[in-house]
Amino acid sequence: MSQDPQFLTSGNITACHGFFTRLGGVSQEIYSSLNCAWGSKDSLKDVMTNRALVVQALGNTASDLLSASQIHSNKVQIVDKVWTRERSPEVDGLVTNMPDVALGILTADCAPVLFHDPQNHIIGAAHAGWKGAFTDVLENTVTAMESIGADRNTITAAVGPCIHQASYEVDGNFRQTFLDENPEYGGYFTDSVNEGHFQFNLPAFVKMKLETLNLASVEGSPVDTYVDEDRFFSYRRTTHRSEPDYGRQISVICL
Repeated sequence: MSQDPQFLTSGNITACHGFFTRLGGVSQEIYSSLNCAWGSKDSLKDVMTNRALVVQALGNTASDLLSASQIHSNKVQIVDKVWTRERSPEVDGLVTNMPDVALGILTADCAPVLFHDPQNHIIGAAHAGWKGAFTDVLENTVTAMESIGADRNTITAAVGPCIHQASYEVDGNFRQTFLDENPEYGGYFTDSVNEGHFQFNLPAFVKMKLETLNLASVEGSPVDTYVDEDRFFSYRRTTHRSEPDYGRQISVICL
């Protein structure tokens, strides 16, 4: 018998939520075991089972689990109806005031960010890789929440497990993109052991972006997905091992 899906929670979010690990699913081999990504080459049947296990693990709260076709953009969708897998929108942020609908973000090193306005009963979820964070997917998610009645001063946010600075080497062109936008962004880079390369602090950059939005509070996670192999999928780890594909964990929030 497999164990139940394992997930972490944030004290900053009072809505039903979970940053799910890779543990407690039915997928095999490199997807072992709670791979929730339709976009992977895993068995669709196993992915569907895993997503059902996630809903079950949330208790009797969610009737539907919705996720997007994530494209590393700053686009956000207001969820006012349930969609099928084939009709998933190409966006990287989801917001809703619908009860019993779980919003899911898939990651394998990028930062999942969950949002909750407990006073106005509105939730959001965003996929923040470097590109999404850099181009304001987080700000756009908060703006979309406001458009359906949220107040940013009562929104709490939690950043889930993602790749951390010690594991995230980038080249000089990557760093220059940030410096061209704002010279102060240089503070999110340290020198790498490899000449001309740098270590990028994605969670700190994401947290800074959130803190500029004047939310009620922001919480980060100390977990590095690259290092924590037993509990998390990692795109970069897969790449370094020349594996053919990789699983994705899911982070979920529901009213």
